[in-house]
Amino acid sequence: MANNIYWHLPGFCVFRNLNTVIIDLMNEYRNCFNEGYRVGSVYGTFPGAIWNGGRTALGFCTKSDIQGVLKNYNSRKVPVRFTWTNSLLEEKHVNDTFCNLIMRLADNGMNQVLCNREVLEKYLRENYPNFKFISSTTKRIKDIETLKAELDKDYFMVVLDYDMNHDEEVLKSLEPVADRVEILVDEICFPNCPRRLEHYEDESRCQLEFDASKPYPCHNKQQAKVFTESMQRPAFISNEEIKDYIARGYQNFKLVGRGLPFGFVLDSYIYYLVKEEQQDFIRNQVNKRLADIAAKQQAARRR
Repeated sequence: MANNIYWHLPGFCVFRNLNTVIIDLMNEYRNCFNEGYRVGSVYGTFPGAIWNGGRTALGFCTKSDIQGVLKNYNSRKVPVRFTWTNSLLEEKHVNDTFCNLIMRLADNGMNQVLCNREVLEKYLRENYPNFKFISSTTKRIKDIETLKAELDKDYFMVVLDYDMNHDEEVLKSLEPVADRVEILVDEICFPNCPRRLEHYEDESRCQLEFDASKPYPCHNKQQAKVFTESMQRPAFISNEEIKDYIARGYQNFKLVGRGLPFGFVLDSYIYYLVKEEQQDFIRNQVNKRLADIAAKQQAARRR
């Protein structure tokens, strides 16, 4: 087994309190979590950032909000990873004031960028070389040779397409570079979804146009968004199976969660990160600490 196994958690803004509690509990109750497991990054975006892709995140936040989120994670030695994967970006978008402000505030050599659009990646590499760059699963790379070519590039990591999660030929061929491959273990999308790229483009349009009026007509949205449902998907990797991936040298695993209910995300954290016999204890600790945070925030608003 590798010395450390890194888990990449969703929603650094929307699940900020949950992520913070989990990180702290992993440090305080090390023996309750699976051996060697660490939080490798928290991924997502700040609301209103037009470079964001994958899931639309509308809204607004201030400079102090950004600084607070960055400090919250970085002070715990956890990188913040930006989902700069808007698939419709053009040259005119790279000078966006808000997105560049985020990059400047996060430019400390610790944080990361997910990318899928050459025009933005080129700009970011030239202007913010201290970031680690990661090739996004939103590229939907579905063949071995293209995947190997991607790994030959200057990427810190490449996120595997979920449809390859159990492809033995792919997994075997990637073993020499397994430490640079990140695997999305609990994707809820249908296998070999023919509309996934189209869906990403629609989310990108919504982000660029600040428009949430017409949700993408995806049949999968009619499904119940619960973790147990994701466990039935062919791409799902169970705890038992993960042991084999780790034995083969894979050590970076990603959990879905952007745009999903709180309960789904908490269930996935408990299932993957916590030893089975300690799951009730850790779940109770999470709920207690989140209740304490909510009470303090409510009291602060009353002042």
